[in-house]
Amino acid sequence: MARAAVLMWLLSMMLVSIDIAQGYGVNWGEMTTHPLPAKKVVAMLKENGFKKVKLFDAEPSIMDALAGSGLEVMVGIPNDKLSKLASDYGSAKDWVKENVTSYLYDGGVAIKYVAVGNEPFLTSYNGSYVKTTHPAMKNIQKALYEHSSDVGSKIKVTTPFNADVYESKSDKPSDAQFRENIRDSMVQILGFLKQAKSPFLVNIYPFLSLALNSDFPREFAFFDENGKGVQDNNIQYKNVFDANLDTCHYALKKEGYQDLEIVIGEVGWPTDGDKDANVKLAQKFYDGLFKKLAKGEGSPLRKGSVEVYLFSLFDENSKSIAPGDFERHWGIFRYDGQPKFPMDLSGKGQNQMLKPVKGVEMLDKQWCVLNSDVKNLSKAMKEKDYACSNADCTSIKNGSSCSWLEPSEQISYAFNSFFQLRDQSVIACNFNGMGTKVTEDPSKGDCLFPIQIESSATDLVALSFATGLLLFMSFFTLM
Repeated sequence: MARAAVLMWLLSMMLVSIDIAQGYGVNWGEMTTHPLPAKKVVAMLKENGFKKVKLFDAEPSIMDALAGSGLEVMVGIPNDKLSKLASDYGSAKDWVKENVTSYLYDGGVAIKYVAVGNEPFLTSYNGSYVKTTHPAMKNIQKALYEHSSDVGSKIKVTTPFNADVYESKSDKPSDAQFRENIRDSMVQILGFLKQAKSPFLVNIYPFLSLALNSDFPREFAFFDENGKGVQDNNIQYKNVFDANLDTCHYALKKEGYQDLEIVIGEVGWPTDGDKDANVKLAQKFYDGLFKKLAKGEGSPLRKGSVEVYLFSLFDENSKSIAPGDFERHWGIFRYDGQPKFPMDLSGKGQNQMLKPVKGVEMLDKQWCVLNSDVKNLSKAMKEKDYACSNADCTSIKNGSSCSWLEPSEQISYAFNSFFQLRDQSVIACNFNGMGTKVTEDPSKGDCLFPIQIESSATDLVALSFATGLLLFMSFFTLM
């Protein structure tokens, strides 16, 4: 890049950073069979006042759409690329050239961070990425500096960690430490972050504390101070978010890195797929979160504003449901770009619906349901199982928004999910003659029978891949 162009880009970054100092970021995932048009999503983000976007990969259509938007961007690198980036510096140079520096032209993408991996030290990965994360980070940073010292110093390299990288032997944050089996690798990365002046990125999920622990005090997951709380020395913790954040602070302090900036890479609440995942509780959680963040108080141990990325932007119907059916329902917007519930990003109690993604083209208003002439539901249930193994039926699982439907209605839901996933293909509503197309919406109450997004020609490759991924994951779910 010519030096003049670099200086222009750096100037635009400085102007952007002033404007977005108090703005929220949001995670934009791509694990969906029918992605929304990226340019329309970017327009929606700007209209709603979002200032920052965190990506899990450098998808070209999304990066192109972000060019000239003024949105600050964190570009992600998937875990499956870490090994090659760690062992081959040439691959790191190529990745940086293709996914970072090629976008740093005048009017390009305002990239601030590169997130190397995504929760690579997650316990369930059994150490698969522990040895490659730090070397990959070093190679990416080296490639940025090799391009130019200005770019290398301005774009910060980090990695998003799940909160399970630290633990406390008691309920007290002050007893925190990094997990013993990853401590040495964590210390290496902490040293890298300090030298690079990069933040420590951590994902905090109060919902998971509640959903995965039957003994967890319910109100402690929220911010209305009705919870039992935890007493730690002179600090009374009234919500698990503060307790978790200070557990992180104490873990860093014990290793001598208490001055590292902490950024919350993911925080949110799902709206379906679990008895505690619904719109009412999601709104309660976000209302409390925004009010807390608006005060700029930080946590009891460390005061000050905290940079936060909400999780997530849209529901993603091809995500793995190994952790739980709720994994496909974290979006503050539905799959079609419609907001789910009123929100107040200002934290001042002025809830209103966010602006939707405009101009989204939907398929015809038709649904596939169980033919009313079918009396033998045992045979229809086999067809339902087939449909669910090849589509998304998380909304009819126990505790979900459609779990209360009658058996015949649940069969209809499964049929329709399969039908819509395949773009309302005629043969996708057969089910051995048990399916039929209708034009009257079969949705009931909070249980929505979706109509799918119209797939553009440019989306067909992504649709084919995502559908195949969904089938693959469904196969292993049924095993």
